[in-house]
Amino acid sequence: MFRKLPTAWLQLRYQRVRLTVALSGVIFAVVIIFMQLGIRDALFDSAVRLHKGLEGDCFLISPRSTSLIAMETFPERRLDQVLAFAEVDFVTPIYLGFAQWKNPETRNYWRNLYVTGFDLRYQIFNLPGVNENIESLKIPDRVLFDRNSRSEFGPIVSEFEQKKTVTTEVSSRGNNRKIQVVGLFELGTSFGSDGNLITSHLNFLRIFSDRKKGFIDIGLIKLKSGTNIQKFVNQVENFLPPDVKVFSKQQFIKFEKTYWQSSTAIGFIFNLGVGLGLIVGMVVVYQILYTNVSEHLPEYATLKAMGYRHKYLLSMVLQQGLFIGILGYVPGFLISIIQYEITKKATLLPVEMTLNRAIFVMFATIIMCFISGATAVGKLKSADPADIF
Repeated sequence: MFRKLPTAWLQLRYQRVRLTVALSGVIFAVVIIFMQLGIRDALFDSAVRLHKGLEGDCFLISPRSTSLIAMETFPERRLDQVLAFAEVDFVTPIYLGFAQWKNPETRNYWRNLYVTGFDLRYQIFNLPGVNENIESLKIPDRVLFDRNSRSEFGPIVSEFEQKKTVTTEVSSRGNNRKIQVVGLFELGTSFGSDGNLITSHLNFLRIFSDRKKGFIDIGLIKLKSGTNIQKFVNQVENFLPPDVKVFSKQQFIKFEKTYWQSSTAIGFIFNLGVGLGLIVGMVVVYQILYTNVSEHLPEYATLKAMGYRHKYLLSMVLQQGLFIGILGYVPGFLISIIQYEITKKATLLPVEMTLNRAIFVMFATIIMCFISGATAVGKLKSADPADIF
């Protein structure tokens, strides 16, 4: 098969303008596919960054909760009941909620940000900047600000790094609370939140004064070393009433990703974009190869008259599709890396190029071009040797 590569390449290169058009179509399709997959995966990754940043083995949530941005509370006593198991090292509640942040520079409420409250007795975060500032959070109305929040919240990071006192207000259902930023941590934005605060559970309840006491959003369970986590999850499920769900850490992450992928239109939209990108590239390559075959039909008929089989001619067209796919993929890949960096800076989402995605798109591009070539080669069936006379 590869002995015919020079012939396929020479025929493809003969019409440079047509080759350029074909490569442009493939590059466009490759960039579209990379961007759709990149943003989709960034959505999923950003949605579970808090989950991954929690130092817990198991988690309790309400069965009415659908995602991290739509949590329902459940009685804290359910978490205390888990202490009956000898495998438990400690348990601790986590409180979650959206509050309005007043930009200290413009003095206007710009947008919601996500507030997380936790018991300071336990170091449950492996996020940079949290454990280093736990002592500061013991003072009332002190919070940590996410340095990766959007700039619309104000110049919080720059002012804090300049040793300035950063104070502002947060509001929850009409309850305005003056707070002071005493540290920075790193988490990042997501499709559900543009900024984040972390504080003690006591400060959280001061901000969200309407919250019922004794009700929490997440129950974190830390197990002793060597415990079979899945076995423990099954035991707790059988032990507790059905008003709570029990997850391992991986199940908790999967629960969040499933919501964004299946329960919203976002996953469908991005997958549709991938499909449309493939169709666009397929149509462009098909048109180029079909035109090429049509214009060289007498030459193909001559080859048939000389004894070459249809299989030989088919392989030649497929090899042209292979050349177009590879030559279009490389610049499309490079452009996508640049676009990822631009998108990452503009949205603060974790849009990163991965090896698995690069390989997947490469093979998808080649298959796309093969399908176009196999469709276009149908014209060769009509290449009768008698046509040359």
